[in-house]
Amino acid sequence: MKMWVPTFIMGGVALSLLAMGYQKGGGVHLAGLCAGFGMLVEILPLLIFAFIIAGMVQVMLPQETIARWVGEASGLRGIMVGSLAGGLCPGGPFVSLPIAAGLLRAGAGMGTMVAFLTGWSLWAVSRLPMEVGILGWKLTFARLAATLVFPPLSGILAQALFPGMR
Repeated sequence: MKMWVPTFIMGGVALSLLAMGYQKGGGVHLAGLCAGFGMLVEILPLLIFAFIIAGMVQVMLPQETIARWVGEASGLRGIMVGSLAGGLCPGGPFVSLPIAAGLLRAGAGMGTMVAFLTGWSLWAVSRLPMEVGILGWKLTFARLAATLVFPPLSGILAQALFPGMR
């Protein structure tokens, strides 16, 4: 039920853009549909596996284990685990968001999942080789050093501001 509002918004935006492409003429709307379908075919296998992982996390990990390591009561240890796990999580949002949702539904704490998502977006170990290759060690190190405190800090803030919320 939570997905109805974003689905209607995305549907409205998509249909509006499709209509604008049709109005523009020259087959722009068809080219856009083909490009979108190509991306769907490319990303669909990844999405399927990410949702399988998210579902399996919910049913395979014992509630006690999730509560102990990343639950609301895990405190700073859980936030640090979430930060590190997020930084190590491979792939884009198609992987990390379903995993975070699965952990949240399985009992992970709000602060831990905020730390997970912030660690994923700021630390992203899987992105480091490309970043070093394009930007060099100096800038990559400076960026990592400057963002080091944010995943745990965001988890602490989320836990303090939204206690018990899941």
